[in-house]
Amino acid sequence: MSRAVLLDAGLLGLVTNPRRSAASAACAHWLQELLAAEMRVIIPEIADYEVRRELLRAKKMKGLAQLDALADLLEYLPITTAAMRQAAQFWATARQTGQPTAGDKTIDSDMILASQAHTLGITDVVIATTNVGHLSRFVSADLWRNIKGS
Repeated sequence: MSRAVLLDAGLLGLVTNPRRSAASAACAHWLQELLAAEMRVIIPEIADYEVRRELLRAKKMKGLAQLDALADLLEYLPITTAAMRQAAQFWATARQTGQPTAGDKTIDSDMILASQAHTLGITDVVIATTNVGHLSRFVSADLWRNIKGS
């Protein structure tokens, strides 16, 4: 089986943005290359939530339609109880080691995203992101441009 690539919220927002910038076009091209190489590309529910809530707040219906279309095209990874329990463990570990990834009163979406990757049950999984720091302490994460389809 090929590598599984989970998209973080930043990438998901970039690739579904209807206002095509150079960065969003490059990200969309990168995604097409992964799909052409038959890589498993996954939208984690927590990333969908982060992007969707902002699109709804800002009443950006075109962006929301793009997000829905991409969710229909790619694999979607729902949040499970196992993932939430693992996220709680990651959150506690980060604080016990003095390296919190978000404020104590936040839900800490990065820990939920990392736990979704961790509990997916496959060995070759990576989170494609624009910010490797927090995630790579718990799971494999890399800058999206570094992840190749071949």
